Amino acid sequence: MLYIGVDLGTSAVKLLLMDEKGAIHNIVSKEYALSFPHPGWSEQAPEDWYAQSVEGMIELTKDCDKSQVAGISFGGQMHGLVVLDKEDNVIRPAILWNDGRTTKETDYLNNVIGKDKLSEYTANIAFAGFTAPKILWMKENEPENFARIEKIMLPKDYLAYCLSGVHCTDYSDASGMLLLDVKNKCWSKEMMEICGVTEAQLPQLFESYEVVGTLKPELAKTLGLPETVKIIAGAGDNAAAAVGTGTVGDGRCNISLGTSGTIFISSKSFGVDENNALHSFDHADGNFHLMGCMLSAASCNKWWMDEILQTKEYAKEQENITKLGENHVYYLPYLMGERSPHNDPLARATFIGMTMDTTREEMTQAVLEGVAFGLRDSLEVARSLGIKIERTKICGGGAKSPLWKKIIANVMNLKVDVIESEEGPGYGGAILAAVGCGEFASVEEAADKLVKVIDTVEPEPELVAKYEDRYQRFQKIYPTVKELFPELDNNAAGN
Repeated sequence: MLYIGVDLGTSAVKLLLMDEKGAIHNIVSKEYALSFPHPGWSEQAPEDWYAQSVEGMIELTKDCDKSQVAGISFGGQMHGLVVLDKEDNVIRPAILWNDGRTTKETDYLNNVIGKDKLSEYTANIAFAGFTAPKILWMKENEPENFARIEKIMLPKDYLAYCLSGVHCTDYSDASGMLLLDVKNKCWSKEMMEICGVTEAQLPQLFESYEVVGTLKPELAKTLGLPETVKIIAGAGDNAAAAVGTGTVGDGRCNISLGTSGTIFISSKSFGVDENNALHSFDHADGNFHLMGCMLSAASCNKWWMDEILQTKEYAKEQENITKLGENHVYYLPYLMGERSPHNDPLARATFIGMTMDTTREEMTQAVLEGVAFGLRDSLEVARSLGIKIERTKICGGGAKSPLWKKIIANVMNLKVDVIESEEGPGYGGAILAAVGCGEFASVEEAADKLVKVIDTVEPEPELVAKYEDRYQRFQKIYPTVKELFPELDNNAAGN
């Protein structure tokens, strides 16, 4: 049988066709627009996601036996606010995960409602990108639109609704809304009350591998697929990527070097760190996970290459970087503010340590190292909880760089396993579809059978020691410059 995984990203939807043995038959990518109506805002039209997904599925399946397609599932950008009216029409453009308009609402939740209460209700505290602050922003700033809300959804769930007619979400994605009681897997009555929404406005909750419905007959006709095709709930992109890299079960780790960067640790038991520096979410395998998320990872390198060096020769720029662990230039990777572990939307990217003899290569190296150090900040929080991690999988665009993988392995002192398919969320979505269709008994069984490690980057003791010294210095930079960021923001606003 064949299974479709839909990776609904921020810049494009990537569709993947996989068979029951895990072999990928086809991949199709379709881009759509991203709009920034005001500085710090980030929006998209959900209708574009659907239109491009349908077009992509037609292209994806054009050369296969369509009768063999059994299920469709998703990995989707998290936290986005999609609101529908009573006719199920989109009320306003979706407010995305990287939108920064909710500083006031986030402060209200963390400081007035209180972090302790939020953690008690949801196992997490408020971050500017989360969904609940966006709902409060809409309530305050767009009361007419807020009054029309019949259904609140997440990005991939809008696609699932368009395909099946069912208003659904899964526990992993819902965990990032700040509306879910993560430990008990139900909507939080207290958070619904705080946000002024009802349970009827929220989608039905499913495990990521559960069937929510089947393809709408008219859409099946358009796609040329059987009406029996099952729609499986899917997962937030990080949980789906973790499935796609085999990071399921207990104590496994995955690092994603995408637009944002994440360190993802799977667990069979529920846990929260005392400062809520890591997100404590439900996992797509039916268990739990801890996740540190930095807002700018591979996007730091993209910005440095495209905008500053003005080159597309990414690999060439890394060729002459040989003095690892000896760089005197440091880079704070906070182009969009930062989430884990600082929760500081006003944090900004910073180079420090340059001298007259600083080279282009050292600046490039500092960017790669800064992202690795930022991810290690989250790993240290996990280690403080007694979690012992010795190896990690890696995925995302940044994982294509051998140099970056070597830096990660030595900064973190972890064995870095490279897998055969680096398709992350799309591959994870296809695996969830296969589990939902009964191809495998569990997500763990599917991941163990389908995910193959093809290489391992080992840390080198001498280099680990050098990077340990560098990391200790890196850790001092943010606390030292932290107080400047609000002033810089005020100056930018003309205050």
